[in-house]
Amino acid sequence: MQDDSLELNRGSSNAIRDFGADVAQVKALLATEIIKKLDRASLTIREAHARTGIAAADFSRIRNQDLNRFTIDRLVGIVNRLGSRVEVKLRLWPVTHQRFGRGRASSSNPVAYPGPSHLPTASAKSPRMRGETK
Repeated sequence: MQDDSLELNRGSSNAIRDFGADVAQVKALLATEIIKKLDRASLTIREAHARTGIAAADFSRIRNQDLNRFTIDRLVGIVNRLGSRVEVKLRLWPVTHQRFGRGRASSSNPVAYPGPSHLPTASAKSPRMRGETK
C-alpha cells in the first residue's frame, strides 16, 4: 500500500486572497455593487446603457461576473455613472509564505503603509540604483 498523505494548508476565510487574487476580489466587489445598483433601480441592461452611456454588453458581462476585460478604475467609473461614489480604505499585510508563485497575506498582522517619508533615499540605495557604474 502506498502512503498518499496530503499536506494540509490552512487558509483564511477568504479563498480569493489565499490564491493571491486581491485585484480579482476588488473587481468582484465592485461588480456586486453595480449589480445591486441596477437591481434597486429595476434597470435592464439596455436602460442602464441609455442612462450611463456604458455599453449594454458591458453590463451583461458584469452581471455574468465576466470581469477579465475590466480594470478596477473602469468599474469605479461605472459605479460613478450610476450615481454612487467609491471610498477605498487600504490595509497591507506582510506576506507569510509563497503559494502558486504569489504571496499570501496574513490577516493577523495588518500593516499600515508608512508613506513616502520611509522610502529609501538615494544614499541608502545600492550603487547601481544611484546610477553609479563599476
